[in-house]
Amino acid sequence: MKHVYFDKEKVVLEYLPKIKRIAYDLKYNLPPNVDVDDLIQEGVLALLSSLDRYNPKKGSLSTFVVKRIRGAMLDYLRKIDWMPRNLRRNIKDVENAMIELETKGGEVTDEAIAEIVGIDAESVRHIRNEMVRKQMLMLDSYLSGQDVEPIEVIEQPQEEDPEQSAYKELLMEELKKAINKLDDREKLVLSLRYEQELSLKEIGVVLGVSESRVSQVLSVILAKLKRELEGLV
Repeated sequence: MKHVYFDKEKVVLEYLPKIKRIAYDLKYNLPPNVDVDDLIQEGVLALLSSLDRYNPKKGSLSTFVVKRIRGAMLDYLRKIDWMPRNLRRNIKDVENAMIELETKGGEVTDEAIAEIVGIDAESVRHIRNEMVRKQMLMLDSYLSGQDVEPIEVIEQPQEEDPEQSAYKELLMEELKKAINKLDDREKLVLSLRYEQELSLKEIGVVLGVSESRVSQVLSVILAKLKRELEGLV
């Protein structure tokens, strides 16, 4: 492959606004102890690494580097396990309550969930936020086509484990089936997020709702998908 040379400083300046946009979009659903500057730094490093590995025959530079920038940030976040065990025990009850309310056409509020689960609304809010943070990272990885391994891979191509490859294919097939069971509005939200790559704020503008409402809708979608994929992820 003929190597493509770039003015890296110029490319970084060109892509820095995009890197910041991706970082701040991810930061919306993350706890305060995650520094957005760390995400931006991971994105810049991924960009520089991508320039050395770019093959024009594989598609546009923008598509190539943006996937790797996002992938590097997701990989960094996956290494941070901020969810205590006591929260994990309560997540399933909260998820089931959210789905129950949505199915019945009720408003999915923290107070309504609290009444079903039998805990206070503040605890529900905390559990739901932690749940969404963790699951959004996982869904971002699957729907954005990211691998679960770090971006810093060996340059020589490696043969993928047949079992891992089969698992990925099965997971994607089941994920597609699960998405097809969503209603039209939920499918639209996923499309805007993962096909159009809009931020939560931008999706809110399209739908005419607040950014927090978009996050809430996504949390319900995630709970539904997780239930359909139970046993696989």
